[in-house]
Amino acid sequence: MSAFSERLLQLRKDSGLSQIALAKEIGISARVYQTYEYGKSEPGMSKLVRIADIFDVSMDYLSGKTDKP
Repeated sequence: MSAFSERLLQLRKDSGLSQIALAKEIGISARVYQTYEYGKSEPGMSKLVRIADIFDVSMDYLSGKTDKP
């Protein structure tokens, strides 16, 4: 698993959101979201920004560049 997928999974679980609910919030299908969480693909810039905004964390945190959210 990549740092991104691990952090995405942890953030989602900590927030109490389901994969389906978070996918809707991001504006993607649940299947596409699952590829992010399972480390099979990563989102484009606009979706990455949306995810960072939803969880109020930096994109550097999501990518694993820093441990400071």
